[in-house]
Amino acid sequence: MSTTLILLAAFLAGVATYLVTSRILSRILLGFVIYGHVVVIALLAAGGKAGEAPLADQTSAIDSSDPLPQALSLTAIVISFGLTLFMLALARASQLHTGTDLVEDDLEDKSIGLEESHG
Repeated sequence: MSTTLILLAAFLAGVATYLVTSRILSRILLGFVIYGHVVVIALLAAGGKAGEAPLADQTSAIDSSDPLPQALSLTAIVISFGLTLFMLALARASQLHTGTDLVEDDLEDKSIGLEESHG
C-alpha cells in the first residue's frame, strides 16, 4: 500500500511539474492543484500503517495510528485551497486584462538580460 502511494505521488509530481512549467495560466493553476494532492498523498504514505483511532483511554499507544500526518494533511488541504483561489483570481484578472491566459515574455526583462550578457 505504501509503495503504491509513493509511486502515485511521484507520478503526480511529475505531471504537476510539467503543467507548472507551461505558459498557459490554466495549466499552471491545475499543476498547483495537483501539487496539493501530491502533498496529501505523501503525508498519508508517511503516516505508516493504519491503526485504531487515537482516543484517550481506549487504545494503547502501540495500536493507535499517528494523528500528526492526518493533521498536517488537513492543513495542506486548507493551504492548497487558499492558493488555488488566489491563483484563480490572478488568472481571471490576467484574462480580463489581456484577453488570454497565455503568459507573454517580458520584453524589458529580456532586454536587460541581453545587456548583461553582452557586457
